[in-house]
Amino acid sequence: MNGESVLRMEGISKAFPGVQALDGVDFEVQAGEVVALVGENGAGKSTLMKILSGAYRKDAGRIVIGGREVEIGSPQQAQALGIATIYQEFNLARNQSVAANIFMARELRRPGLGGALGFVDRRRMQSEAARALAQIGARITPATRVRDLSVAQQQMVEIAKALAVDARVIIMDEPTAALGEQEVETLFEIVRGLKAKGIATIFITHRLEEIFRVADRIVVLRDGRRVGELAIGEATTDRIIQLMVGRTLADIFHKEAAEIRAPVLDVRGLRRAGAVEDVSFTLHRGEILGFAGLVGAGRTETMRLLFGVDRKDGGEIWVDGQPVAIHSPHDAVRAGLGLVPEDRAIQGLVLKLPVRENIVLATLGRHSQTGMVKRREVESTARQYVDRLSIRTPTLRQKAIFLSGGNQQKVVLAKWLASQPKVLILDEPTRGIDVGAKAEVHALMSRLAQAGIGIIMVSSELPEVLGMSDRIVVMHEGRVAAILDRGEATQERIMAYASGQDEPRAAQQAPSEQGGAP
Repeated sequence: MNGESVLRMEGISKAFPGVQALDGVDFEVQAGEVVALVGENGAGKSTLMKILSGAYRKDAGRIVIGGREVEIGSPQQAQALGIATIYQEFNLARNQSVAANIFMARELRRPGLGGALGFVDRRRMQSEAARALAQIGARITPATRVRDLSVAQQQMVEIAKALAVDARVIIMDEPTAALGEQEVETLFEIVRGLKAKGIATIFITHRLEEIFRVADRIVVLRDGRRVGELAIGEATTDRIIQLMVGRTLADIFHKEAAEIRAPVLDVRGLRRAGAVEDVSFTLHRGEILGFAGLVGAGRTETMRLLFGVDRKDGGEIWVDGQPVAIHSPHDAVRAGLGLVPEDRAIQGLVLKLPVRENIVLATLGRHSQTGMVKRREVESTARQYVDRLSIRTPTLRQKAIFLSGGNQQKVVLAKWLASQPKVLILDEPTRGIDVGAKAEVHALMSRLAQAGIGIIMVSSELPEVLGMSDRIVVMHEGRVAAILDRGEATQERIMAYASGQDEPRAAQQAPSEQGGAP
């Protein structure tokens, strides 16, 4: 970092009808610096960055780039000023090539007659795209279709897009949300490379542990105001959380004790070619069973087999000591299982339907008679779970798309709680939601366990797995590598097993030896 201020935002304010989104916020980033911008949903992070990227116009304040005051009225103006944004949801054309995406809306052209622009110069675009990809060490062929890339590779394409426009400031909004541990480390190496080139990075994340691995400085927003700034050397997770929400780390991963009762789910030798091989484990009533592993380890694939989304090649599933045949999600629900999927927006909700309809989707048959929906029952059930889960929505008729990420997740939880499950599978239950909403989801998990529900929690966040699980199943390449009790689990042990460094005895035990059904 050379001390040069590449960007300064002073006294930025922005109001929407009935809401003061930003109130006199100051923000600065220097060349070659990584600044983490943190805060709960609604704190103003996105609004501040949308002003910087030209999506919103500020009501008050000034923006200074490279020592010159500027007005940013559109994304095109922001791009011309050297500001690039990489959103959590990638802005890529899946059926187009990598090169076409890197130069989308600014295609390179051959000179035409009389100096006019001629045909698209695809060869030069391929060459320039290859150069941008090489800058971040991405081994991706520019001619490859985006649809054929992994999530991590797609993110590299987004970063290459930013480099191809000579960005001076890159905004990364939840860049690790869909990445596993190894892919996250690759991203951080890229960020360090950008830093060495003097490019400033604004890093927005809900995963606080990542901040200490990549950021130089932390700026905290709360309720539209800047409430604190910490150099990375003086920051602690507890201090950041206290600034964000006024609570400590113990409040976020607050696990209440629950009585571990008889086995409710026993899985024996579950397999699907190429994805899951000989997975066996037992879940007890009142237990939170965490699943950890690297991307591609088979965690989500196992849950999809359990819930009948995918057809298994073999294995047995027992519920309450009885074998059950699960060939579809309908069979799973009938057997007493519920699944909160990894991608709530696509798989868990119908975003354009109201909160009320989303909550009763899995139990609509109970609220119907001779093909007619009992509207009072639907209204009563939806209201019951909105109150029980403290879902913040102006009315039951509010469309799910307009709720915050945390409240959308609560609606998905409400849908499955309404089915009164014996087993609740939570796949990445707090992905993309803020610290306060995480605490609420964790508290709800504890209450459900105390009520005797068996909970399976798949999470890529090791602090969450360690903080909330009674036992932890670690997967590696489609197999169970270890089953660890809460007291013996550490981040180091989990990562060792997840990386295939050991073969623990727990993985070789039969289900009956782990407390399974006879």
